[in-house]
Amino acid sequence: MITWVNDADALKTHLPHSARVWNYLLGGKDNYPADRAAADKVLEANPRMLAQARGDRAFLGRAVRVMAGEGIRQFLDIGTGLPTAENTHEVAQAIAPESRILYVDNDPLVLVHARALLTSSPQGTCDYIQADLNDPGHILDEAGARLDFTRPIAVMLVGILHHLEDTRGEDTLAIVERLKAAVPAGSMLAINHPTSAIYGEIAERSAREWNESGGRPPVILRSPEEITRYFTGWELLDPGVMSCTHWRPEAPPAEQVDAFAGVARKI
Repeated sequence: MITWVNDADALKTHLPHSARVWNYLLGGKDNYPADRAAADKVLEANPRMLAQARGDRAFLGRAVRVMAGEGIRQFLDIGTGLPTAENTHEVAQAIAPESRILYVDNDPLVLVHARALLTSSPQGTCDYIQADLNDPGHILDEAGARLDFTRPIAVMLVGILHHLEDTRGEDTLAIVERLKAAVPAGSMLAINHPTSAIYGEIAERSAREWNESGGRPPVILRSPEEITRYFTGWELLDPGVMSCTHWRPEAPPAEQVDAFAGVARKI
């Protein structure tokens, strides 16, 4: 049973939160003054962050369309964030109405808005659990009751891995490997992760602005090489790992942004 959270103390609305900041950057209304102030400081340090937020969201839609087109009918979307346009279940079920989607997030405000996420097609399912990626075992236990782990599953880690407080990166890699090991052959993995490969010091400065603002969770940028490591042992789909705006664009690609993405298949 889902408990709807309406306690401002539980939501910590006086502190900026990445899900609400992203919601603000995408033009949403589910944010608070602290979120808007932090976002404005980040934009001051890196005005192109607005294009990055939109590019990140557009990649999610394209990745889901590609994976659904490849026959995936189950999606484990970890780090859901607040609902906006073209949520995973909307994109997947537009292609295959029988698709089953499980959203995972640890932010109470996402839980408040979960009703918006739980609108499935009659043929499919759409569910939500509150859980933390730092505990992949719990996520997999809960997912086992909702998804069929004998059939391919898309594991989606879009805009979440950079919030794991692991400066060396080994713990984060181990979490990804745990998720990869749990799903069967034919499953797919989609990742989008911020870097500083395009903007350099500008991206690093905006990450510092966020971290110094008291925003939660903190942001850790990683190199394209580190991001590519998450796909080790799986078959990367063309064109590999690159700026998310240039990953299979459906129109002439927009400018490159400092979020690198890829999709791979378990063979």
